[in-house]
Amino acid sequence: MDSNALLYPMIFHVCWMALLYVLLTLLRAPAIWGFDTRSGAIARWVELEPRVSANLSNQFEWPLLFYVCCVVLMQMGPLDGVQWLLAWIFIAGRVVHSLVQILTSNIRLRGLVFTINFLAVLLMWARLYGSTL
Repeated sequence: MDSNALLYPMIFHVCWMALLYVLLTLLRAPAIWGFDTRSGAIARWVELEPRVSANLSNQFEWPLLFYVCCVVLMQMGPLDGVQWLLAWIFIAGRVVHSLVQILTSNIRLRGLVFTINFLAVLLMWARLYGSTL
């Protein structure tokens, strides 16, 4: 498989983060524009702002190791199909992690989803290391 195939999950993640930034901007807009954010429908949406903000911060932590691994793999030449699959598992997990963190307060589920993300990248690195031996 062409190593440039890893660009697609990377681009998807960048687009996902851009969407989260748009959402965060929309959630912060009422307070910035001086609307009543303590009552009514706006109050329910404003409560999501800290969750979106925290999730956006999470998008720059473990994913850093995903990006580094992808760049190294792309430089090494033909891509192992398992690496491509692990990359998409990681990206799908990031989306699910965002939804769980923003829409629920289920810490156990969030931890489970994070574990899937964590293992996907860890396996990518393990396979990368194994291919260099």
